Parts: sequence; structure tokens; C-alpha cells
Amino acid sequence: MRVAVIDIGSNTIKLLVAARSATGGIDTVNFAVEEARIGRGLGAERPTLTDKSIARGIAAVSRLVALARSFNPAQIALVATSAVRDAANGREFADHLLAATGLPVRILSGTEEADAIGRGLAADPALAGARDFYLFDLGGGSLECLEFRARHATQSVSLRLGCVRLTERCVLDPTAPFTTADHLSVSNSVRQEFAASTFRFALTGPAAAVATGGTVTTVRAMLAAANGGAPEENLTSVTIAELAGLLHRSAALPLAARRELPGLPAARADVFPTALATILEVAQLAGVESFTHSFYNLRYGIAEELLVG
Repeated sequence: MRVAVIDIGSNTIKLLVAARSATGGIDTVNFAVEEARIGRGLGAERPTLTDKSIARGIAAVSRLVALARSFNPAQIALVATSAVRDAANGREFADHLLAATGLPVRILSGTEEADAIGRGLAADPALAGARDFYLFDLGGGSLECLEFRARHATQSVSLRLGCVRLTERCVLDPTAPFTTADHLSVSNSVRQEFAASTFRFALTGPAAAVATGGTVTTVRAMLAAANGGAPEENLTSVTIAELAGLLHRSAALPLAARRELPGLPAARADVFPTALATILEVAQLAGVESFTHSFYNLRYGIAEELLVG
């Protein structure tokens, strides 16, 4: 049996077509991404999806639904996260999608999103031996943080620290180089949000950590491009020094030049320094020296739900 999950995020909209593997895990049948950026305006006090964002979102989801249906899945699930969850007109957008595709949209709460990410990570065979660790999933609108002990989630929280949101809130001019003041503003926002949350960094250091989401995928692509290889050939572990090096390199450039960096998608270039600064601040708070990258996040958690039935 095949199932399909369309993850409607703040920065990208992604499709996963999956099936149960012979060993009981999850096989990836197909994966596709639409760079829709529906979350423009997330930094506002009362976010609202613009007419253009809604139109881009409907078009992107419709294309992915058509692609998903070509694989004849038993079920197609549409799930929406921070951009739709926080928008004043998020339910209206979901109604538009239902009319356009015939499929209802499940708008996940922050807790539901974090829980689904945790379930997805459990399906990653490369992490079968991981026991005590943090999991951080950075998106455009939010950052999900989980703590695992003996492979059981003991803490989970969703924080409004997504890279689109923080770029709008903290960066004076996204078309210019990323300044020291921009970096300081992002770092302060991260610290304040964690301090106000219930999440506590309690694992002894250096703590093990897993990172999911588009930023670390991009980091691996950029490191691979620098080494002349493919991302999947690169080591799945990314060090703090490597992240800091990429931030130094990308922050010095204006947006037009940043978009030309090998491995960095042009649509992500404006928020990339903010995303790196966020991850580095989280690493410092957590006592983390490196991150293990995994592709198994929200979409795999929802796929697991569908496959279990």
C-alpha cells in the first residue's frame, strides 16, 4: 500500500509518497518540493496570508496532488504547519484548498507537529542506535525541539523561531549582507524564546543532536558542492565549525551574490543566514558540537500514521 503526504510549510510545500518496506520501515517512493513561500508576513503581530501567497499555495498544492495521484496512493493527507496555523485567515486558505483539490487540510497544532516529527525520526534506520539526544526541526515559521531519553520523547515544544519569521522580525535589509546587528537580533530572539518556553536543556554535554528541515539539507548540498560530490555522498554529520563557516561566507554577500552560491537554492538565499544563526545559537544553548542530519521528519511521521491505518 502506498500513501502520500503533502506538507504545507511556511517556506516550501513538500510531497512524500511512501510505502511500507519489507523490514517494517518506510520506503520513499517519490519526493517533490515546491518553493511557494506562503509564509510571507509571519513576522507581523497578527500574520495574514496574502492573496498572492494563497494563490501560490493553491497552485503548488494542486500540482503536488496531481503528482501524488499518479502513484495511486490509498490515501493522500494534506497537513499544514506554522504559516497556516498562525495566520488569521488560515482556515479560509484550507477551505480554498479543499475546493481546489477535494482534500481536507489538517492544520497541526505545534504539539501535533512536534509529535509527528518525533514519529518520523523513529523510522530512520540510520538512527536505530540513537538513544539520548535532541531533535531540532527548523522550518520557515517555527522550530520544533524534542528531547529523547532511551529513544522516548521526554520533552517537546514548538517555538516561533522559523527562518522566514525571524528574517522579517530581525533582519533590517534581507537584500544586503547579514550584519553583526542582524546576527545579534536573531540570537537574542532565540534566547528569549527558549527562556520563555518550558523546554530545558538537560542532556550532559557534548549532547548528541539530530537536525531535520531544509536548512541542514541545504548545508549538506553546499558542503558537497564545495567538495565536488553529491549531498548523499557527504557525511550526514555537520559540525558547528562547518555551519559557522557557511554563515561567515554567506553573510558577507548581498542577496544577489548569495543566490549564486553553489548548492544554495535561490529561493532560500534571503533567509539562509538567519537560519544558520538560529541553529548556531541553539547549538550553544544545548551544548552541541555537531548535528546528525536526517530526512525523516514530519512527512514520515504522518506517513507512519496512514500506513498503520
